[in-house]
Amino acid sequence: MSSENGQGDGGAAGEGAPPEQLALIRESVRQAKTPRAKPRTWRGAALAGELPVARVLVDKGVLHLDRYFDYAVPAELDADAQPGVRVRVRFGAGRGRVREGRREGGGLIDGFLVERLAASDYSGPLAALAQVVSPEPVLSEELLGLARAVADRYAGSLADVLQLAVPPRNARAEQRPSPAPLPPPQAPEAGSWGRYERGDAFVESLASGGAPRAVWNALPGPRWSEELARAVAATLASGRGALVVVPDGRAAARVDAALTALLGEGRHALLTADAGPEKRYREWLAVRRGSVRAVVGTRAAMFAPVRNLGLVALWDDGDDSHSEQHAPQPHAREVLLLRAAQDKCGFLMGGWSCTVEGAQLVESGWARPLIAAREQVRHSAPLVRTVGDLDLARDEAARAARLPTLAWQAAREGLRHGPVLVQVPRRGYVPRMACAQCRAAARCRHCSGPLEARDGGAVWCGWCGREESAWHCPECGSFRLRAQVVGARRTAEELGRAFPAVPVRTSGREQVLDTVPGAPALVVSTPGAEPVAEGGYAAALLLDGWAMLGRPDLRAGEDALRRWIAAAALVRPSGEGGTVVVVAEPTLRPVQALVRWDPVGHAVRELSERAELGFPPVSRMAAVSGTAQALTAFLEAVELPPEAELLGPVPVPTGPAGRPRRPGAPPPGEEWERALLRVPPGRGAALAAALKSAQAARMARGGEEAVRVRIDPPDIG
Repeated sequence: MSSENGQGDGGAAGEGAPPEQLALIRESVRQAKTPRAKPRTWRGAALAGELPVARVLVDKGVLHLDRYFDYAVPAELDADAQPGVRVRVRFGAGRGRVREGRREGGGLIDGFLVERLAASDYSGPLAALAQVVSPEPVLSEELLGLARAVADRYAGSLADVLQLAVPPRNARAEQRPSPAPLPPPQAPEAGSWGRYERGDAFVESLASGGAPRAVWNALPGPRWSEELARAVAATLASGRGALVVVPDGRAAARVDAALTALLGEGRHALLTADAGPEKRYREWLAVRRGSVRAVVGTRAAMFAPVRNLGLVALWDDGDDSHSEQHAPQPHAREVLLLRAAQDKCGFLMGGWSCTVEGAQLVESGWARPLIAAREQVRHSAPLVRTVGDLDLARDEAARAARLPTLAWQAAREGLRHGPVLVQVPRRGYVPRMACAQCRAAARCRHCSGPLEARDGGAVWCGWCGREESAWHCPECGSFRLRAQVVGARRTAEELGRAFPAVPVRTSGREQVLDTVPGAPALVVSTPGAEPVAEGGYAAALLLDGWAMLGRPDLRAGEDALRRWIAAAALVRPSGEGGTVVVVAEPTLRPVQALVRWDPVGHAVRELSERAELGFPPVSRMAAVSGTAQALTAFLEAVELPPEAELLGPVPVPTGPAGRPRRPGAPPPGEEWERALLRVPPGRGAALAAALKSAQAARMARGGEEAVRVRIDPPDIG
């Protein structure tokens, strides 16, 4: 037996073998002569019988490659290679690497299959698709069209936008089936929407399938999340989907809880970064597959693929968190405006305050105001009192303890009935120049940019870089300038000494509190980190107002008012004893708007002044920054619209050593300059196209210094 086995292993195959074995051996040899296709190269593989060409968007993220590329579809990938799936392709092979009529070589790169074609416009040989990563379609035509519109508006690449719009794949989440969609709920009652003029009509329009567009000035208090939930529920009742974008995870949790209380579990998805990659991708897939029709999330949720979209809503559009920091740095407000126009759906932009962009939407007639009557506002808002410089100068307690007597009395009285909120600006605010007599912001006579004091006492414009040697105030005629005052840094410590028997809680960068008990306590918070108190705060102290009003930024007044109102909205109404004390000059417009609780009026007046001076959002602006040599070369090469106005360039300030670099700041050790490009209304698309074309040509040449382009920069000075 062993001898026969050994002879069979090492001897001739045909000797003594049965006919069946001979036939099997000959068939194996015959099949071995036929070359087998190798995955990812598919050399010698047959192509798909129908639509053998795949149009692919490669994930390169560079402007000069911002187009589609054609690839051949192997027959074995025909079933899975459907539009919208993730694929891997070989990219970068030259014409010299062609074998058997098919291009080979190049590195593997990710991409999205956009469409299947019967033939290619490219006359040369095509490379084959290397791999279909997953048969799950994640890129729809609607999402692709939105991403293209965002890329064109912000002078960016489509691949960069899709990196923001489509989350990374998670195989485990993809293998799990999504739940079956629930039937539409019953239309909800208007509830607290009845407090607003035309609030009932807004909810009824959504429930009946309408597409109302509104800018909503919410009343103070915690009911805004419930009102957003009712708007979403009304949209779901019409059989359509809804999308809500909020600035942070705390706000998302409040809307999530309100929707769960109103509709129950399983009707909406929560998309936030805190959920983790697997859970977030699973929720995103449920939305993409149509299992869930409502989405609540932070900035990245602005691209959520909600089916049959009926409403897009944005809360607190002035918050910095809505501006994406990754290229091409879109703003959630502009993306949702594009979605509302693309899907012809309802639009709701709300907040306790009102931005200039919101006032512009109302003034243009694109949206309607959704506000409450003045009687309702006075009933819901707290009492606001002011402390100016003259009061501080006469106040011995303020000079000794850095806490005005009025604020100290309001805190002491409030602590008898509940917690007291103390808002202190963050460190690092840079003062700007202002009139020493009337405090009006000092601006350049040429371009209306902010004036800044440089070394040696010279005054320069922060936009166009011109020196200003003969400035005088257009408001009062004074010729004296002063730097705005920066508030005290040890406010929390001083308050602890002033009220030694009261617990002090802090909420800021190191730790942000969501809620605090209704017991008496001092809650010291930086702007945007204010926790919600059970039953509302008894009082609030808004200290060091000059630190926010004195920032060298076009939006300093608007942003200060927004942050003040956000803190004051957490205080009990005046009828219940709620009091707010703001330490700032009472005659300034943002302070007066806070006292009257009239953010809409402030935004309308701000818009009219910006229209006269040509400021955004009436005009469109772009910021171009880089080294002096690179910036000069870029500005010489770009073909700007004839209406474009060049401001600058001016040096870009560098941050302190050892601190994290801000987005858009120059690399460590490099000195950059920045130029602003301004065009009138209606020419923003032409400006973006010109900048994108020049940047693409620059990248295609290679070897040149980097130049950063940002459309609608939030911090223009």
